[in-house]
Amino acid sequence: MSVRTSAALLVRLLWLVFVVQALASPFVDLPYPYWAGWLPLVAAVSLGVVLRRTEHRGILAAAPEAVEVDPPVSGTWTAQNSPADKAPSHGTHALGQTYAIDIVAESEERPRPGGVLVWPPARPAAAFPAFGAPLLAVADGTVVRAEDGQRDHLSRNSLPGLLYLVVVEGVFRSLGGWRRITGNHLVLDLGGGTYALYAHLRRGSLAVRPGDRVVAGQPVARCGNSGNSTEPHLHFQLMDGPDPAVARGVPFTWRGVGVPAGGERFTAEPTAAGPAGGAEAA
Repeated sequence: MSVRTSAALLVRLLWLVFVVQALASPFVDLPYPYWAGWLPLVAAVSLGVVLRRTEHRGILAAAPEAVEVDPPVSGTWTAQNSPADKAPSHGTHALGQTYAIDIVAESEERPRPGGVLVWPPARPAAAFPAFGAPLLAVADGTVVRAEDGQRDHLSRNSLPGLLYLVVVEGVFRSLGGWRRITGNHLVLDLGGGTYALYAHLRRGSLAVRPGDRVVAGQPVARCGNSGNSTEPHLHFQLMDGPDPAVARGVPFTWRGVGVPAGGERFTAEPTAAGPAGGAEAA
């Protein structure tokens, strides 16, 4: 286990200690002064800052070239949190997310519900056109990680839903490690030290298992709303290793599409091995 991995585990442990004692303090007398209860939080935040700064310096020192791959979807989609606008695209280099992108499906027959202030506070995942949309292998490769047992939850695209995601759900998912953040996920080894991560997949939708060989355009899973997700969407990124906990992000460009900016709508044509229906197949 590397030093960075050990430090990241220590950060999660410190957060867990702080949360547990905060929940227990109204019911039991803790055997130490009140101020001492804040030490795990201070240590976790301080160590997290050090990890982010050292990681940032390493990434700036050796920014890799963009890798061209096929789009992971077909049909019409809109980009969000795109590396075309900023890097890191999600505000952090953690979990190999430096050049990650989120995309949501669009449909004229079934328009995507927009965000609301209060009501409805949540919607079922099936209300969004991305839910169940087929996801495609972006290149020939080998499946190295695959999980689809986590549930698809309701949307979090209202103000109460977002507050719940950030203040409550997001914290506990972080304590559970990267698998609880990505939800159901798939990692493909594309060769040459490049790996593709698909996150927030639909429960039970994986069409491949670890060790399987895939070809570009092959359906591998379906879009879902598992993990740390506000609505059904695909979180896609390239990395330099199979484990997001220690991998660094790798820039990508989608063949025929490029890197769509945040808010940009794009249409990806199906490849030879992919489905003809695209997002509308959901």
